[in-house]
Amino acid sequence: MTVSPPGLALAQPSLFDSYDLSGLNLSNRIVMAPMTRARALDTIPPEHTALYYAQRASAGLIITESVQVSAQGRGYLCTPGIHTSEQTAGWKRTTDAVHRAGGRIFAQLWHVGRVSHTSLQEDGQPPVGPVAVPAADTLVQAYDADGQPGQVPASVPVALDIAGIRQVIEDFRRAARNALMAGFDGVEIHAGNGYLFEQFINGGLNTREDRYGGAPIANRLRLLLETVDAVSKEIGSTRVGVRISPFARLADLQAFEGEEATWLALAGTLSQRRLAYIHASDLGTPDFRHAFRNTWCGTLILAGGFTAETAQQALAANEADLVVFGRPFIANPDLVERLRHGWPLAEAGREALYGGGAHGYIDYPAYSPAA
Repeated sequence: MTVSPPGLALAQPSLFDSYDLSGLNLSNRIVMAPMTRARALDTIPPEHTALYYAQRASAGLIITESVQVSAQGRGYLCTPGIHTSEQTAGWKRTTDAVHRAGGRIFAQLWHVGRVSHTSLQEDGQPPVGPVAVPAADTLVQAYDADGQPGQVPASVPVALDIAGIRQVIEDFRRAARNALMAGFDGVEIHAGNGYLFEQFINGGLNTREDRYGGAPIANRLRLLLETVDAVSKEIGSTRVGVRISPFARLADLQAFEGEEATWLALAGTLSQRRLAYIHASDLGTPDFRHAFRNTWCGTLILAGGFTAETAQQALAANEADLVVFGRPFIANPDLVERLRHGWPLAEAGREALYGGGAHGYIDYPAYSPAA
């Protein structure tokens, strides 16, 4: 515990202070959010993806768009993977470009679970989940009945058996190894937004009767924790982060009895594993946010539509160690400098958020004070 001299208050952390992330020095406390941009037509990140991330390398940490760990884990067209040598080589271009620009970058590893469609799965197989219950009122970008790209309802999944669960864990382990081969500084396991791990965690959906489901909290956390352990063993726990969004209610995941206890149990259990961080959004009430902050004893990265002012307030109040900015990074590759100097922010056009080529992706200019 640091004690300040009499009459001298400790300086409040600034967004622009450096930060030691488990031995990885970050130049500031601003994190670029993972944002799907749907530019990988063949699941391989194209060459201009390297420029896109390098343009934004002034962020203290970049977390990439979601990257599927297997063909089974894919839920949307034009999203990249990291389970083949070609995909890994494509990501090597990106990490090299970011590191040359002085940045740090983690890959967000992703399995969508039941939030997928048969047209995206190998041989038209159904997607998988903890149970064979589809995500109601949930659309994914896949192929329609005429074979055309479009928004279609998520398909009815099949329940993973034990062999399938073991394969998912292996897929994440292999993807983490590939990520290090590709030059990433670490990986983030996506356990939020209604995807596979949260499907297992949710007590309303996961009614399995084996050790991976049902009423016991430990059962519903087991798949995520076993995956975290396998990935940590492969690349080191201090290179591993976990993404959660406890009360986001996405992809037809509803409230369930004991959910606060479930998420606090996860925070406590992950605290024993010396991970790089937890990246959280949608933490619910102030009381729960306070309880979560006190239970998780590592670095907390917080997302939630921050401005420079509210981000600084969150740091000052010790609500977070690092703060996430999402959409502002799309049209402002120099966002850190704009926030530092109070320069105006550009707005991204919605037509270029997903899919397409260079337009709306790598053609946003840096701010020119003289303009």
